[in-house]
Amino acid sequence: MTTAQTAPPPPMRLRELVFGAACAAALRAAARLGVADALGDSPMTVEDLAAAVKTEPRPLRRLLRALSCYGVFTEQQGGTFAHTDMSRLLREDDPHSLRNITLWCTEPWTWDAWPRLDEAVRTGRNVVENLYGKEFFTYLNEDAPESAEVFNRAMTTSSEQSARDVAALLDLSGSTSVADIGGGQGHVVASLLDKYPSMHGTLLDLPRVVENAVPRLREGGDLAERARIVPGDVRVAVPVKADVYVIKNILEWDDESTARTLGNVIEAGGPGVRVVVIENLVDDTPSMRFSTAMDLLLLLNVGGAKHTTESMVGRLTDAGLVIDDIRPVNPYLHAFDCHVPG
Repeated sequence: MTTAQTAPPPPMRLRELVFGAACAAALRAAARLGVADALGDSPMTVEDLAAAVKTEPRPLRRLLRALSCYGVFTEQQGGTFAHTDMSRLLREDDPHSLRNITLWCTEPWTWDAWPRLDEAVRTGRNVVENLYGKEFFTYLNEDAPESAEVFNRAMTTSSEQSARDVAALLDLSGSTSVADIGGGQGHVVASLLDKYPSMHGTLLDLPRVVENAVPRLREGGDLAERARIVPGDVRVAVPVKADVYVIKNILEWDDESTARTLGNVIEAGGPGVRVVVIENLVDDTPSMRFSTAMDLLLLLNVGGAKHTTESMVGRLTDAGLVIDDIRPVNPYLHAFDCHVPG
């Protein structure tokens, strides 16, 4: 097994890196085939696994062998295969599952876009509009509904897993209301309402997004009496009044859209209101490799970018916010705690 102490020499490592697409494709194949779900707690032969996932045994062994090189599954003596900590994350039922994220990062459009990265770097613009003749999310919803569904599932998984961390971090004592701006299905606001039983919360996002808000926030849900769901585009207006505004992972668009969104929040909240912005950062170790890769993918699909601490501070202060604190939420996210000056 290759370790930090026995790292391969540069020529070998570069050869490995240029075949990164093979590793991504292998992860996608394993996720689509359900290999991790079929593999139980005990090692299994390739023949039994192949029967369970309806593949040919010999190519399945080749797939597992390739993934085992990266610590995803492990081959035992006798030729059986077993789970590793990473391969378990490909299971649907794992509480920290990354199966949907794996599929989203390897969707068919990504394979069209990545070879044009040099074009995006040269121009600073997305390549999707030239590829498909329309903006990225328009393309997804009109021409690639299956990929749009994968995106929704991936964002749901990510939101569910991070919402608990956000709620644990934020001290909203003394506040009576919170608004989740561009909050997707409302996992963050639901977690905050759980933490503060007397608080009221609002979820604001696009109509097609809030239609699928978590059932707990909707009529008949246990949080419905304290929750309000507002359909709308945060880049156009924020028709919500609250003590605290939470903006999570949506300020990765172009600068104009980011400025409009922040301006709308400031206008809605007014002097003294608290604004908490939560983002991935590309200078945010230990998630640098993932975050910088997502940064390049954002360039390709929407012409957006992940932020550095410096660039995020610049956007927030340019909008007129005063930053009171910057803290890590988890290895992937940082919270910028701000207020609108009086």
